[in-house]
Amino acid sequence: MVCPDSAQSILKSEFDDWNLGEGMAKDTTKTGRSIIGIPLGDIAGVGPEIVVMALAQPAIYETVRPLVIGEISALRRALKVTGLNHLDIRVITEPAEGRYQPGGIDLIDLANIDAKRIPFGQAQAEAGRAAYQFIEKAVTFCQTGQVDALATPPINKEALKTAGIQDIGHTELLGRLTRVADPLTLFQVLDLKVFFLSRHVSLAEAIKLITRKRVLDYLQRCTDALKALGLSRTRLAVAGLNPHCGEHGLFGCEEMRVLEPTIAEARALGLDVAGPIAADSVFHLARQGAFDAVLSLYHDQGHIATKMVDFYRTIAITIGLPFIRTSVDHGTAFDLAGSGQANPLSMVEAIRLAGVYALDYRHRSIAEASIATHQKDASSHSILTGESLPK
Repeated sequence: MVCPDSAQSILKSEFDDWNLGEGMAKDTTKTGRSIIGIPLGDIAGVGPEIVVMALAQPAIYETVRPLVIGEISALRRALKVTGLNHLDIRVITEPAEGRYQPGGIDLIDLANIDAKRIPFGQAQAEAGRAAYQFIEKAVTFCQTGQVDALATPPINKEALKTAGIQDIGHTELLGRLTRVADPLTLFQVLDLKVFFLSRHVSLAEAIKLITRKRVLDYLQRCTDALKALGLSRTRLAVAGLNPHCGEHGLFGCEEMRVLEPTIAEARALGLDVAGPIAADSVFHLARQGAFDAVLSLYHDQGHIATKMVDFYRTIAITIGLPFIRTSVDHGTAFDLAGSGQANPLSMVEAIRLAGVYALDYRHRSIAEASIATHQKDASSHSILTGESLPK
């Protein structure tokens, strides 16, 4: 997250050319300037700073209508530390009241925390509780159709836990609030898309989750997700687990026993799936256009592959909710909080991608069908996480 220049220098050097996303969808006419809700995140971290730096870019307003859901003292503090005091904060009570014009930030002020009491760079229960409330309100706006999608800055897991909130991350929290079991995570960096068979579990547990039932379910859901995002082709590759995909059992048997027969079964069902393909080459092949997305078998396998392409442009997308959610793929960066030196490019890309995908996603019945299926299949959530959905 370290940036050597001032906030103003970062803004100038990174965003002189707005069309930075090589290979990204850039047809913003079909977004209809969607309203993108931006919950402010943990105010002890860099979230508020990267939000205001992103919204200082006039080009943002050409493609979306950004709406911050947060608290005014935290936003004012972020403007001060980034040197962006010239931006006007417009407090509104409903999304429809927003002006959504360059030079200002439209804010739903929850008035639920005082930034003066929250020092930068520390996990604090009060900040975790406020971050949760920002997200909760943003979800309500999405569920009532007042906001089209979410783009989220980082939250802090320790702060959430200290506040009594047991969700281990944004994705799990959003799944609970929308009553969707096991929503999909997709990473996009430029033209590389990566799904994850498992997320926040140990490597040993991730290997146990590589089962025929789970892999086949994910191949179907990943295919549906790509269609929901508007892709005309949905060619998926499955990454191997072991070196050289196990070399026919020499280095492991998961490929032979689970992945190969399951992929064959998926192909027999009509899915366009290839693999398993060795993890040291499959992401490169996808980047070259051989595949539309890769199914990574565990957290770090896909994280490393995407972040090595471009750390700041790697965006997390949550699919399977009633709305699209994009997010920066970095943490609260407590060591940089309050310095004005955090790089906002990931926040900009998250907002832009939310706008690109928002209306297509909402208007596709396949997304609704996926949501309905996984709302009914709460049992799978319990098996995989050890938790039950709230009644």
